[in-house]
Amino acid sequence: MAQGADSETTRRFAVIGHKGRMGRAIAAAIEEAGHEFCVGVDQGGDPEPLLGQCDVAVDFSAPGGLKASLAAAETAGIPILIGTTGLDETHFTLIAEAAKTIPVLQTGNTSLGITLIAHLVREAAARLGPEWDIEVLEMHHRMKVDAPSGTAKLLGEAAAEARGIALADNTESGRHGHTGERGRGTIGFATLRGGTVAGEHSVIFAGPQERITLAHSAEDRAIFARGAVKGALWLTDQGPGRYRMEDVLGL
Repeated sequence: MAQGADSETTRRFAVIGHKGRMGRAIAAAIEEAGHEFCVGVDQGGDPEPLLGQCDVAVDFSAPGGLKASLAAAETAGIPILIGTTGLDETHFTLIAEAAKTIPVLQTGNTSLGITLIAHLVREAAARLGPEWDIEVLEMHHRMKVDAPSGTAKLLGEAAAEARGIALADNTESGRHGHTGERGRGTIGFATLRGGTVAGEHSVIFAGPQERITLAHSAEDRAIFARGAVKGALWLTDQGPGRYRMEDVLGL
């Protein structure tokens, strides 16, 4: 495994999903940070024979390839950062198993700004009672295929965790027609799609006669790529375990 992220040693990155928009942005961010793009794995490719020559892997591919990515990273004995969205409980089980032997950082968003926003959402939700309704609003480009976004779910999970509730059992989304009044203590999601929006997220805390909004705007995909590189570099200095972007910032 490579030396820690604070050393001057050049790290060699494997990028899984390297021909996608994020994969190309990550390759550029690796070079910008003075490190080496070691190998790229595209859809349908087998990462296992390739990752052994690298120090860390970054996966921004598709949920269907996650099992192979984790197995390859375990075989190579290298950390892996997973930014793939649209994951389900089966994927999270695979991540938890892999984290017993290698460092794994899984996140719905690698932006350092979003990481801080999630921390603030957690702090606000912990301190404001259920009379404060929580709504998560997100907008992305018209080509995005999953909804709500991984980031919206990340922010919703932060709020639910702080309130000690399960997000899956306390979610409201897709309101249409006569829905009845809002459920007390639930977390609402609203999704917008259009144009070329890189990412807009707002978490609204609506209380009696007052409202708090925590918001983040992504102006360029490069911010996610730089955050992914920073997170992956940090991961090279960690032992086996499951990590979050909050750990990278020491939150």
